Amino acid sequence: APIAKGTHKQGIAKAQPRQHARLINLLGVKQLVIGVNKMDCDVAGYGEERYTEIKNEVQSMLVKVGWKKDFVEKSTPVLPLSGWMGDNLLKPSDNMKWYKGQEILVGKDKIKVHTLLDALNDMVKPPVRDSAKAMRMPVSGVYKIKGVGDVITGCVEQGLVKPGAEVVFLPTHTESNKCS
Repeated sequence: APIAKGTHKQGIAKAQPRQHARLINLLGVKQLVIGVNKMDCDVAGYGEERYTEIKNEVQSMLVKVGWKKDFVEKSTPVLPLSGWMGDNLLKPSDNMKWYKGQEILVGKDKIKVHTLLDALNDMVKPPVRDSAKAMRMPVSGVYKIKGVGDVITGCVEQGLVKPGAEVVFLPTHTESNKCS
């Protein structure tokens, strides 16, 4: 949600965070960290009131687009930040002494999150990759490199890359359109 107050006529759109929240929910994202950035600006002025207003608005919006209310309230930290000034990024801010951090439920454990660094190091866990299954890699790009040829790039989502293994590209490789 934008830190600045206003309407769509002023160029401040609230639809984008809503669309992002719905999309990441549909994609199956299991962990969220919300940053209320620009706490140093004139409107917020490092104040708890504006932070609380945005926090409540964002939590309400997340529930409306399909996130479970219990997850949003207990397992999603909402951090007041100033990326420009570095407040609450690596260490607790002297400008926001009113913010004491949050107790976040991660599985069955409670974790104290005060800064973005705390959230990324202590709360966020990498997803488990199943290396026993066949390799799956969505292709993100194909690059033509002189002297090398075509280089296909992507992130391996499951399985392992094995030298010499045959690779099949789908959906191109179907019964009616076999790869040769």
